[in-house]
Amino acid sequence: MRINQTRLMETIETSSKIGATTNGDLHRLALTHEDVEMRTQLVHWLETAGLDVTVDDFGNMYGKREGTNPELAPVVIGSHLDTQPYGGKYDGVVGVLSALEVIRTFNDEGVKMPRPIVIVNFTNEEGARFAPPLQGSGGALGELSKTDIYDTEDQEGTRFETALVESGYQGKESERLTGAHAFVELHIEQGPVLEQKQKCIGVVQGIQGMAWLQVHVKGEADHAGSTPMSGRKDALVASSAMITALSRYAESVEDLHITVGRQHVHPNVPNVIPSEVTFSVDMRHHDDHMRTGVIMAIRKILSDTSKRNGVEYTLDTNWHGDTVHFSEKVKNVIAEEASALQYDADQLYSGASHDAKHMSQITDTGMIFVPSVGGKSHQEAEYTSAEDIEKGANLLLNVTKRLAKEKEI
Repeated sequence: MRINQTRLMETIETSSKIGATTNGDLHRLALTHEDVEMRTQLVHWLETAGLDVTVDDFGNMYGKREGTNPELAPVVIGSHLDTQPYGGKYDGVVGVLSALEVIRTFNDEGVKMPRPIVIVNFTNEEGARFAPPLQGSGGALGELSKTDIYDTEDQEGTRFETALVESGYQGKESERLTGAHAFVELHIEQGPVLEQKQKCIGVVQGIQGMAWLQVHVKGEADHAGSTPMSGRKDALVASSAMITALSRYAESVEDLHITVGRQHVHPNVPNVIPSEVTFSVDMRHHDDHMRTGVIMAIRKILSDTSKRNGVEYTLDTNWHGDTVHFSEKVKNVIAEEASALQYDADQLYSGASHDAKHMSQITDTGMIFVPSVGGKSHQEAEYTSAEDIEKGANLLLNVTKRLAKEKEI
């Protein structure tokens, strides 16, 4: 039994047109008009496949295929359909639409499983519009506060709850996913490891821990023309030195990733020395103990740099999560089925966070990676070949079939 590659790629191509930009990106932020259009298309596909569609109070969407034994917990497969601003066509999308193709293939073959199978599309996995990320899965599974999520605002001041209501996809709390036999998420790697090792499948061991930090640098505003260079307390110069020092430090620590992706300058005019700068720090490492030490090192770097530049700073943690290690059982099933299909596989940790992180708190969880060409993601160059997507979907098909056949409660 194999998935229909042509049908799957046509489905992905339809997705690629919803929120498409002139540069070939996908701009489909959570709970925007484009996201709503994609959700409506997904509902059509799920219902056409004979699935019972429900939505919970965070906008998470579920499509359920009944099993022959209603007493058994479901096998859950899926990912997310929201994107980064001007992001790629495959991040999250491959997981949801390959899950749909799995169900379509079972339908084509007339295959019935003892366990139900549920496809899920989680809301706001990316965290691009409403931070932090993983809000849909985190809220539904009780890892994040509903009040905190609903009160989150985007950069225009729109509350999450307002956007959710306006989208038409605010469902009921009673529809949340409360239990599962297992969860499997197929995803693009978003890194170069599989391509470099010439492997077509990644058996993901877990998700490395991460923290989102915010640094606020306070200097002193002065006239750009009449203030001597030697007497300035330039917050932007200081923050630039901090960012450079952090980057150099990250290069010295194996497997450490530090990224500054957002910066705000005040007063942000050409002829005034900047008095305040706020910038983000995304820090990731799979060793929880090491990550604690990294934060201490970051504080020292910020402290030393601020003193040299005559400015003050504060460091706040906006969000953090420990490393997640996936289920040995599910990892073994993925590895065994990949071997049976004669797919070259490698073991690796995910450098990016995924909804599987929260799902692992309630059930046996695993992830399948397929290669990202050039390791590119969150941009228009993001690409995974149809052949690799087909292999990932076939592996998901076999893993889902095997787990859904397990009859123990």
